Amino acid sequence: MIPGGATAKPFITYHNDLHLQMYMRIAPELYLKQLVIGGLDRVYEIGRQFRNESIDLTHNPEFTTCEFYMAYADYNDLLDMTEDMISGLVRQVTGSYVIQYAADEGGEPMTIDFSPPWKRVSMMSGLEEAIGEKFPSLDSPEAHRYFDQLCISKGVECGAPRTLARLIDKLVGHYLESQFVNPTFITDHPELMSPLAKNHRSIPGLTERFELFVAHRELCNAYTELNMPVVQRQRFEEQAKQSAEGDDEAQVHDEDFCVAMEYGLPPTGGWGLGVDRLCMFLTNKWNIKEVLLFPAMKPTDEQGERIRALHKKNEIHFGSSTDSNTKSSSTSTTTTKPSPTVNVAEVLSALNAANIPAPTSQSSTDVLLYVESLLQDKQFLNGSRPSQADSLLYNALHREASLSPVLRGYVGSVGIFTPSIRLSWN
Repeated sequence: MIPGGATAKPFITYHNDLHLQMYMRIAPELYLKQLVIGGLDRVYEIGRQFRNESIDLTHNPEFTTCEFYMAYADYNDLLDMTEDMISGLVRQVTGSYVIQYAADEGGEPMTIDFSPPWKRVSMMSGLEEAIGEKFPSLDSPEAHRYFDQLCISKGVECGAPRTLARLIDKLVGHYLESQFVNPTFITDHPELMSPLAKNHRSIPGLTERFELFVAHRELCNAYTELNMPVVQRQRFEEQAKQSAEGDDEAQVHDEDFCVAMEYGLPPTGGWGLGVDRLCMFLTNKWNIKEVLLFPAMKPTDEQGERIRALHKKNEIHFGSSTDSNTKSSSTSTTTTKPSPTVNVAEVLSALNAANIPAPTSQSSTDVLLYVESLLQDKQFLNGSRPSQADSLLYNALHREASLSPVLRGYVGSVGIFTPSIRLSWN
């Protein structure tokens, strides 16, 4: 019901029987850690994840990961395990630690040497060395302005929202990740980029986390797991603020996970690997589509016409209130009759706060249909960023039991944010 465990935008779906907006999973992390809390000291899963992100040479919306969680281990243990396992796997499969890999179609193959030990670069100190500047403290008032100007002066592109985490990530991609051909660990990420990782034991503001890069591409992500529920709630609230700024990949507050953590998550190391990308290296494939049986592809014109025809005939019903065992009628999914008991004054107050004109008719039914039309293609009343108006509208709607799918989805999206976060919206 809540997409968590990774920094990614989820696919949204709808459960007809429960009348509930749901999400395809972006990672199994939070659930596997709850198993560790329950007493299973070592758990793993090789499974499919779904992320609503771009399609390119190394990304496909549906992909396979291997994740494991090991009680009483930390990221130092995982660094050594990763190095031993992957280098040994490459040698076992290819017969050598050294492989040839062409990153582009028809491109000149590069030589990648998986021989251990691998290089380890601390993220912020490595970035300072690469740029030749000393950075301000990340929790200082001038940090955001400094990194914003640094990206501009160095010509490093960062689209909106230009949060501090995104600015640093773009700089790391430009100055560090792009330089690594042989396997290299980037370690000790800032807390603001790692909401699920434990604070570094000796360097304030950083975490015990690493990512493995090979041929400029991320292959592994791992860390000592954060196991303090109070701090985890604070991290989730910080992510909620980033989401409010327009970052649709910020992680969502999962209160059930925080409650589970209160029962006691032992010191744990968590590790994840992109199986498809590893296969690309082992088989010398430049495009992730070459190692997937059914990759996501842009539909042909003929396929597009068939899809549009199906939607036009209302043969596909997402969010229909019809019982799943009964054939759907041709009624649109957005025509579920709204509740006539909603407090119209509260709804109109929310519209006024958003500077949206009130509807001509102010009956409960017409007001809700009007609001539904406003939210058809928006996440919030004013677009992609929440405001005080959304807090007011949520208060007016969230107790209603018979809202349309569009309004239920809106209430679910706003309800993810804690009351304290909603109160802070302008």
